[in-house]
Amino acid sequence: MKIIAYSYTNPLLESAPDQADWGWEVDRVYEDLGKPESSGHATRSQLQQLLTDCETEPADYLLIRRLEELGDTVEEISDRLHKLEVMGVAIIATEQPYTSENYPLGADLLNLLHAIQRQQRSRRIRQGHARNRLEVAPPPGKVPYGYRRGKGKYTIDRSTSPVVKDFFEHFLLYGSLRGSVRYLAKKYGKKISVTTGRRWLTNPVYRGNTAYQNGEIISNTHIPIISKEEAAQVDRLLRRNSRLPSRTASARRSLAGLVVCAECQSHLTVTRVTQRNQDKEYLYLRSTSCPQRPKCKAIPYQEVLEHTIETVCRDLPLAVAGMNFPQLDAVKNSLGQAIARQQEILAQLPALIETGILDIETAKLRAYKLRTEISALEAKLATLPPVNLRSVAQAVSIPQFWLDLSETERRFYFREFIRQIDITLENKELKLRVIFIF
Repeated sequence: MKIIAYSYTNPLLESAPDQADWGWEVDRVYEDLGKPESSGHATRSQLQQLLTDCETEPADYLLIRRLEELGDTVEEISDRLHKLEVMGVAIIATEQPYTSENYPLGADLLNLLHAIQRQQRSRRIRQGHARNRLEVAPPPGKVPYGYRRGKGKYTIDRSTSPVVKDFFEHFLLYGSLRGSVRYLAKKYGKKISVTTGRRWLTNPVYRGNTAYQNGEIISNTHIPIISKEEAAQVDRLLRRNSRLPSRTASARRSLAGLVVCAECQSHLTVTRVTQRNQDKEYLYLRSTSCPQRPKCKAIPYQEVLEHTIETVCRDLPLAVAGMNFPQLDAVKNSLGQAIARQQEILAQLPALIETGILDIETAKLRAYKLRTEISALEAKLATLPPVNLRSVAQAVSIPQFWLDLSETERRFYFREFIRQIDITLENKELKLRVIFIF
């Protein structure tokens, strides 16, 4: 029994199948590779060779992924199916419910071919979008607020981009998504949901990158609204806030969401107590879901704050000193070298086109893949801790630094370094353990 396989691959949309992907013991594979820029009919030279070979020595089975790989039109597909059927070759489509034994040329097959025609129309649209990606053109759809469409790229909208920039600056200053959304509505009258605000913070377009529906990103395609350093800080703040209980990211008090009772493992919330006809207020940390009987007692907020500052000043430099900075530097250097190598290859492509080693279509496809690889490496590099962590730790280990900050500013710095604060009361004596992020 002789089994052969055929595939037609458009490199813009998919990769050629591996021989193991067929799931059969295949005697020979015929492969045609379409050109990235081709918008006309493909030649399919290997398909012609397959038909020629079958005239002299017919195969028992032909494996294909989809029927549309046999031609660019329904007429071409029908003609080639007919030729193969006359030669006695049984056709099996691995990604469609089709075998030539179940679909003889007739009404059922015509219905299938009409469905293929609709799929081909969709495929041509996707090919057009893919060709636009090679030109690093923006994807179709609504332009993100703060930008407008220019000549083949996003351009800054000077009337709306200051609103987006101010939104990012407020978030970087206070680390509160809900607070930044409220700030935008109050100052500019621009009302957006918290979900929209989170999309703004993570949108690659505001960072000067173009993102496509297939999940690939190309960096440095247009003028950004925020710098790479600001983008990395935004990502750190979002990761930090995701570890906190809901709604505590925008809480006024610096310890909100960080303090946990070591006995009952429940988070402590900040409660405010006032007396009638008096302006003075008293702050306490209290567990609202304590399973103990009797419940854990409330603890004065100021006392916990003072102990936290004292512990951070004592333990933070020691925690940073224990980090393996040589290993971290090695990772950063490795990523930097990988980015540099990809950029060198990218710079060589024009010369390869001039010498005729690469044609323009293949060079564009290679350039696109290199740019997406560079973007992925840069994203990994941005997730690493800042290199000046030691100097920052030395600066914030001075008690006066913390005492000079407002509660909002202190909240920002606490969450930059602290994952959790475990607290216990032993014989009315407060004991506190600070768990750092690194």
